[in-house]
Amino acid sequence: MKNNVLQLLFRYGSLIVIFGVILFFSLTLPHFFSYANLTDILRSISIVTFVAIGVTLSLIVDGFDLSVGSTVSISTVVAASLMVWYEQPLYIVILVPLLIGAVIGCVNAFFIVKIRIPDLLATLAVMYIVSGLHKTYTSGYSIYNNMQFQDGTKAPGKFSESFLWLGQGEWLGVPVPVILLIIAVAVVHIFLTYTRFGRQMYVTGGNEEAARLSGIKVKKVRTLAYIASGMFAAFGGVLFAARIGSGQIDAGAPLLMEAVAAVFVGFSVMGAGKPNVIGTFFGAVLIGVLVNGLTMMNVQYFMHDIIKGIVLVLALAVTFYYLYRTRSGKN
Repeated sequence: MKNNVLQLLFRYGSLIVIFGVILFFSLTLPHFFSYANLTDILRSISIVTFVAIGVTLSLIVDGFDLSVGSTVSISTVVAASLMVWYEQPLYIVILVPLLIGAVIGCVNAFFIVKIRIPDLLATLAVMYIVSGLHKTYTSGYSIYNNMQFQDGTKAPGKFSESFLWLGQGEWLGVPVPVILLIIAVAVVHIFLTYTRFGRQMYVTGGNEEAARLSGIKVKKVRTLAYIASGMFAAFGGVLFAARIGSGQIDAGAPLLMEAVAAVFVGFSVMGAGKPNVIGTFFGAVLIGVLVNGLTMMNVQYFMHDIIKGIVLVLALAVTFYYLYRTRSGKN
């Protein structure tokens, strides 16, 4: 009986909590369950979901990417500077941050795969390096339209309308970031579930030695996972700049923990018991609904972190307790 309850809680607990939270806010807040507010929630989680997808990919290969937050920050300021400082066209503004994300992923992979530094330590070091780089690049200032330099001159450029459309626009009444989010989740889910390389990523993360003996190029798989992680974080940074219309030097700092929380909440969605992009999406939805509802209830903002922390620790407790019992044969 106890095992059945635990199994049921593990399989459907996250979804029950999500729908329970939505039901609670819908009954207590008159404007919560409206199309405008629900799309606002999805728009608000779009950036953190892109970052969380990157973390998910690194976790699938039994790694962990702590540098995604600083990758978001450097991508945001680079995209902003390319428009405001150098007046570059849209495709350059998007491609260069993505390339920077890929380079950061390569650096992570080099330290982890080649030098054999543990994932947490390597990505922690890279996080500090990248954080220092983008602050040096901007001299510690945020970037905005026609910003004034220290010598009194003004930057020549502004954020273009086409770039801002990525973060603020709508298509057929649906916010563009939400459309991009749905496409990304669907594509990554199909890739991980139905492609050979996606399955190789799970095999590599499950047992690296067994994967190597079965002919999988483990180093290549892990390297590509970190490159993808960096590029998803970089695209999150581009969306961030497009949404707020400026380049903020600390944009990615709070996103790291929210992304990690979304990924670990996603472990228990539908009883997956492993990192998966659909679960990550629902984890981000849960966090977005909580923040939105608490804001509408005028709960002080610093209380949000406490509640998000409680949600994360509950999800982790259920997930890892169930996995421990499963692996030890106690179920």
